[in-house]
Amino acid sequence: MEQVKWTKDELVAYILLFAAHSNFTESNHEKNVIISKVDMQSFQKIHHEFEGDNDYQSIQKIIKGLDTYNYSKDDLSLLFADIKLLFFADGEFDLLEQNMYRGLERLLNSGK
Repeated sequence: MEQVKWTKDELVAYILLFAAHSNFTESNHEKNVIISKVDMQSFQKIHHEFEGDNDYQSIQKIIKGLDTYNYSKDDLSLLFADIKLLFFADGEFDLLEQNMYRGLERLLNSGK
């Protein structure tokens, strides 16, 4: 797998985009949450890259990015708070989003 060369903000944008796509689309509310966390240029760059990746590639990039930035339990707690904020952006935390949240918890906490 190729080296992921993202800034930390770009990694956050990618993870939030991946989460937002739990129901196969990102709403304007979700886009606004992501843009509130990272700058527009990072969002656009990462959105373009994300569009070309499948789920397996996305998961591999996320794992590699978290490893590159050596995310701690505290870093992950902040990230999960952002993910929850994203999921509640449209006023509901639907079943697909709940399943994505649990899956990301298992995946991202497995190495910590």
